[in-house]
Amino acid sequence: MTAMPDNDSQQQQARFEIVDEHVARIVLNRPERLGAYTPTMCEELLDAIRRYRLDDNLRALILTGTGRGFCTGGDVSPDAGFGNDLASQVGRARELREHSHAIVTALHKLDKPVVCAINGIAVNGGLTFALACDLRIAAASARLGDTSGRAGLLPDEGGAWLLPRTMGYDKAYRMIAFSEIYDARTAFDIGLVTEVVPDTELEVRSRAVARQLTEKAPLALRAVKFMMRRAMESSLESSLGDAQQAVLWVGPSADATEGKTAFLERRAPRFSGR
Repeated sequence: MTAMPDNDSQQQQARFEIVDEHVARIVLNRPERLGAYTPTMCEELLDAIRRYRLDDNLRALILTGTGRGFCTGGDVSPDAGFGNDLASQVGRARELREHSHAIVTALHKLDKPVVCAINGIAVNGGLTFALACDLRIAAASARLGDTSGRAGLLPDEGGAWLLPRTMGYDKAYRMIAFSEIYDARTAFDIGLVTEVVPDTELEVRSRAVARQLTEKAPLALRAVKFMMRRAMESSLESSLGDAQQAVLWVGPSADATEGKTAFLERRAPRFSGR
């Protein structure tokens, strides 16, 4: 299926598209700034995430960028729209909370799968956006890291929480302390990305993975994501309690019945999401 933009405008900084029957894509559309986010991009991105979350016909989402950059964090240029008065600590906290923090939270809390197709450089807040997704497929030319320390800044867009959980404390600390940027293969080796593909295959591969996800039982995928996200922050006992609740929710579903029937009939299941 050909990608269908939500409207005719190509000026949106976060463009929402339907690219397959059950697959949506959000494109960070600021190639001239390597995908650096602005307040406008954040607002459009939050709206696009919400549209995906509320549409039960959509079962997988691809998040990607354009040009040489996926996202390099917040745009610090004077005309980007962020406040430049660093003396206003209340204003700075509000900007974080309503923009980058809101995006990371929205992606992390999504109960449907998100595939991040990293088309180019992903650093600082851009890397954090990628880490908030479930799977990360990187183009071979992509570069990933955190350079906030070069400007005496912090990984304040969620990196301090997500990075150690993704790559381990020591590797995360080293990357941040020395402001390191890694090529895609190194990023794969240390656990920052799930898969690396040639640049020319990124779109095809990310859509293929998304389609594979849409063929799985939607309720079960939602429950698995909920359980695994919660398990990262809770005890074994709490995680087992979540599993009991999830089984009570998924077990009686039409999809569970269809899955068992298809297995016995030796055919591919046809999941409806009910």
